[in-house]
Amino acid sequence: MAETTTLLARARQWLAEDPDPETRAELAALLERADDEAVAAQLAERFADRLQFGTAGLRGELGAGPMRMNRAVVIRAAAGLAAYLRKADAGDLVVVGYDARHKSYEFALDTAAVMVGAGLRAAVLPRSLPTPVLAFAIRHLGAAAGVMVTASHNPPRDNGYKVYLGDGSQIVPPADAEIAAEIDAIATLAEVPLAAEGWQLLGEEVLDAYLARALTVLDPAGPRDLEVVYTPLHGVGRDTLLAAWKQAGFPAPTVVAAQAEPDPEFPTVAFPNPEEPGAMDLSFAAAASVGPDLVIANDPDADRCAVAVPTAGTGTGWRMLRGDEVGALLGAALVAKRAQGTFATTIVSSTLLGRIAEAAGLGYAETLTGFKWISRTEDLRYGYEEALGYSVDPDGVRDKDGITAALLIAELAATLKRSGRTLSDLLDDLALTHGLHATDQLSARVEDLSLIADAMRRLREQPPVSLAGLTVARADDLSAGSAELPPTDGLRYYLAGESVRSARIVVRPSGTEPKIKCYLEVVLPVGTAAELAGTRERAAELLTALKRDLAGAAGI
Repeated sequence: MAETTTLLARARQWLAEDPDPETRAELAALLERADDEAVAAQLAERFADRLQFGTAGLRGELGAGPMRMNRAVVIRAAAGLAAYLRKADAGDLVVVGYDARHKSYEFALDTAAVMVGAGLRAAVLPRSLPTPVLAFAIRHLGAAAGVMVTASHNPPRDNGYKVYLGDGSQIVPPADAEIAAEIDAIATLAEVPLAAEGWQLLGEEVLDAYLARALTVLDPAGPRDLEVVYTPLHGVGRDTLLAAWKQAGFPAPTVVAAQAEPDPEFPTVAFPNPEEPGAMDLSFAAAASVGPDLVIANDPDADRCAVAVPTAGTGTGWRMLRGDEVGALLGAALVAKRAQGTFATTIVSSTLLGRIAEAAGLGYAETLTGFKWISRTEDLRYGYEEALGYSVDPDGVRDKDGITAALLIAELAATLKRSGRTLSDLLDDLALTHGLHATDQLSARVEDLSLIADAMRRLREQPPVSLAGLTVARADDLSAGSAELPPTDGLRYYLAGESVRSARIVVRPSGTEPKIKCYLEVVLPVGTAAELAGTRERAAELLTALKRDLAGAAGI
């Protein structure tokens, strides 16, 4: 009873200072029905804790209470960031961007109001724009930090708050903990001054500068004969990509009409993520009537890029390329452009990029998952992660960028087309040169987060000794950290057997979704082009068996 009384007191205190009429009304309605068992459970969940500010900033479902994304939570986060910046004395300009999700614009204006109220300067992007434009603007304007209000490819009821520092990279420890401490130090919203005006609304020149920089990834004299079907998946990528396409000289792509306009409800997809089943169905339907060379998609904030190619060169069927395949193709394209520096990817991505870099005499690095780590690679020239994120111009955008990645993959496809070849042909070449690197993923979405912890504990307490007939030759618990990697909640297995050149599995909880994810790779030798089809079949069978056995070992 005392616990319930304390909970209701916290909820009423939150209601008293909530600045948003919408969430105030939502919380008031819940409090009126607090005697109802289901409503009481809702209140308990919303006020059990607060959204934790970390290396992904904030992300969660919209709604009232400290465990939801709302104006009160955002104002606290902005005030914590402002306090951190003032102590760091690293500059006073904060650039703020936002996508087209519910409340994104309001959260962006609240952030600007907090910054100005704290004695800092704020500059807001002129309209809802892709995340890479915000990441570019930070360095372009010499800002101390940047904030992007977006939940990327999460479900419609989510939103998020992504924080960058002045180098244009997402925050990592210890900055995240230091900002979180400043947030925790805020007792009430009444102590956070909010300016009514005083921030700068940037003009289109910041987008013009981004586009001018984006075009530098291309050869001005390169081929442009390429037909593309494109979808922004109801997000903010369309206008920026179309402008880039036009300035580059590519023919205008066919845009999937039903997904062309920004729509925070994402009405045509279950999840607005090109990797999710069904998300690309409308694109493939459009491609069936248009017959393009490629299908390209951005996720809703356009920091990711998905690519599909015709199957068997017929143009009548389509295959989504895995992020690892696109990552290897972009790496090969940059090698052909005589790129210098270091190529980097994450511990869950294919090792093929390392072989490409080694053959070209380039540096190579593996990091923890996320561009917050990739972007900090010394002398970085190119970085990618298997979740469709690519940085082909880290000096321009030190984060994943779905617009410049789309430009470069289009130029590569057009170059191959001029010689009567395709992206699939280049993937074959890479397999013949470096071995067939086949990857797959096993993931499980859960309602109860304890199931993820249970699966990780089970694997630690009862580690597998063999999977799919392959021996687990080495097992790394990544929570211990190493000279190469900071500690993270993950497990990595290296497997050996006569049928493979190498095999690897990484298991980790998702950092942004209620999922446990398992990343699998097998590398098989290939002697001749005639052996490719059979080798791919063997790799697919082996990956299927690995997923089956791993699911059993993890209990998922």
